[in-house]
Parts: sequence; C-alpha cells; structure tokens
Amino acid sequence: MKLVVLGGDGFCGWPASLHLSNLGHDVLIADNLSRRSIDRELGTDSLTPISPIQTRIEAWEQISGRQLGYQHLDVAGDYGDLLQLLRRFEPDAVVHLAKLPSAPYSMKSARHKRQTVDNNLNATHNLLCAIVESGRDVHVVHLGSMGVYGYGDMGVDIPEGYLKVRIAGGDGRWVEREILHPTNPGSIYHVTKTQDELFFAYYNKNDELRITDLHQGIVWGTNIPETLCDERLINRFDYDGDYGTVLNRFLVQAAVGHPLTVHGTGGQTRAFIHIQDTVRCIALALDHPPAHGDRVRIFNQMTETHRIRDLAGMVAEITGAEISRLANPRVEAEENELSAQNRCLLELGLEPIRLSAALMREVTETAVRYRARCDFSKIPATSRWRQESPVRPSLSSDRARPGDLRVAR
Repeated sequence: MKLVVLGGDGFCGWPASLHLSNLGHDVLIADNLSRRSIDRELGTDSLTPISPIQTRIEAWEQISGRQLGYQHLDVAGDYGDLLQLLRRFEPDAVVHLAKLPSAPYSMKSARHKRQTVDNNLNATHNLLCAIVESGRDVHVVHLGSMGVYGYGDMGVDIPEGYLKVRIAGGDGRWVEREILHPTNPGSIYHVTKTQDELFFAYYNKNDELRITDLHQGIVWGTNIPETLCDERLINRFDYDGDYGTVLNRFLVQAAVGHPLTVHGTGGQTRAFIHIQDTVRCIALALDHPPAHGDRVRIFNQMTETHRIRDLAGMVAEITGAEISRLANPRVEAEENELSAQNRCLLELGLEPIRLSAALMREVTETAVRYRARCDFSKIPATSRWRQESPVRPSLSSDRARPGDLRVAR
C-alpha cells in the first residue's frame, strides 16, 4: 500500500513508519517537527539522542534498502499543501498521528489549552475535508485514546466504541439503538479526542469515508526491532512531567536514582500497551479496513490494566527504588476500576506483549545507558488541572450570605 503517516517523526509515528516500511509498504512521512519545537519550549529533550529527521531517513535507506518519503507539513495549518499531497501521492491510507498528544501539556495554561484545541481539531478536520475534496478513497487510521471514556467506575466492560441502549418512546414502546459510547474526558487533550469521534461519525455518514479509530492505552517501552538496528534510528524516550508516560517515567526515575513519583493514592487504574504492540495494531488496522458503507470502526487498543501504585511497587521490587507520595495535580477520582473489551484486535491476530520484569529491565537498561542526559529538574509533574484562585465564594452548610466572600481553604 501507499501510506502517508501524519506525525511520523513522533514517539509513536517514527516506529510505526519504520515498521510499515519494513512490511513492504510505500511510506511518506508528513510532519512539521512540532514535537522537537516543544522540547525547546519546555527546555527538555528526549533521554535518547534522537537524530534529525533527514539523518533518520538516510540511515533507514542505508540499512533496509527502502526509501521513506518526507514532507514538512503543518496538517492543522497548511490545508492547501495537505490537499496537494493527497492528490500527488495518491495514498491508499493515511495514519493520523498529527496531534499534540499530552494531557499534562494541554493543561499547563490557557495558551496550551488553546494550542492543543487549535492543532488537534484543525488537523483532524483538515484531513477529512482534504480527502473529500481530493475525491480519493482513502482509509483513515487514527490513533485515539482510551482516556475519552474517563476513569470512573461503571461496573461493566467498556465496549469497543458503541453501546446498545433502549429508549422509552412516547407511546410506551421501547426503541433499541446503538450509539457512540458516552465520553467523559479528563483533560483538554482528551476533549479533542472526543471531538474527533464526532468528526469521524459525521464524515463517515455524510461522505462515506472509511475510518478506523484506535482508542489506545498508555504506551510504554521505547524501541521496536527496526529502531534498534542503528543508533541513528533510535526512538525518542520522554521522561519529563509533561510528555513522559507513567511507566516509562518510573523506569527512568529508578535508573537515575530518583524516587518513583506516585501522585495521590496511586489508586488510579489505567490501560497500557507496549510500543511494539502499538505499531502491530496500526498494521493490523491497515490490513483490515472497513468496507464501503460500514460505520466507523473503533478498537480499544490496549492489552492490560494496572493501578499506578501497583506499577510503582513492581518497579521498586525490580530496581530497589524508593517510592515518593506526592499531591495529585489532576482533578480525578483517587481510586477507580477500569475494564475494557479488546476483542477485535485479538481476533485480527494481535498476540499481546504483557508487562514483564524482563521487558521492564530492557527499558531500564536504555535509561541507564543515557542517564547522563537526564535533567532532574524536568522530572516533576507541574501542570495543574485546576488553577487555584486566592479568593473565591464559599458556600458552607449554613449557606453564605450574598456578597460574603471567604478565603478558599
């Protein structure tokens, strides 16, 4: 297939591009390198020394004999260039990862919230508009998030995208329908992912676009076999409080002698997937596109769930690291259960990589190798979900009088 990978220089996009190229697909990366710009903004860097995109592409051709195309493209801002790319390259499918993919980053300030919304929603809508205007039959594979569902205790498995409901009609009859599963996003980043769902549903219904939405869990690990072929191909490894995913952060903290930072009770349950399974799931989705006329296909792209404090305990047992309890900067339940179906990808042939001591040691070895590049000042998570006001109205049990302002405790 001819494939365009939007965001193909990022943490998931780069290994996905190499994996798809290695499978024999003709891959073109479109990226504005904004993730590298954000490193400069935050004053941080990948723990692993990632090469310039041109060096990466040249190294892959030398090692594999396969070419990767590249176009510097701002998908959210350069609609005309995006449209021309689709017309010129004529892809069979587009893998859409052109997002600012961090909940903490999206909550840093009003500017970051607006930046995340502007980029993420415009990128998705521009892509869908461009496909329609190009007149091409392009399958879109989008990397979404399990976080669109929130982390409440529903008492049932989260289905893959759709929920069967019964609605009482005015004449007493019950009407059965299947609707998109209700969302409950916990950050502005996750709000953009819920809006993506509506964009996809509309363009699927109105323009019959073929779309697969992969609701992914938290990614851990850093490399796949292709990125380990040469140091110039190594994948990025984020450990900072804005972009470092929780298990990777724990493993880096252990490697550099920093206590494992558990926020709140650590009772938050999250879904996880290894980076190698991420790229395999993308390939499986591309190999099994929805048929014309099918609704949006939604997969829960995760392989297991764990409580944060249990993960910290596992890492501490393996590495001997200490655990530090910190205040939780997020607005969320301190304890929750999470159970979700992932039957569809398993039926397509996914053989999940489970969390294991051996794999965690592999990631820790990478962290140890590059520990000199770690900036300890970037480890803490500083983004706060709610900006505290020094003075705000307080409604006590005996009810505050109008105009009675009290200092918020």
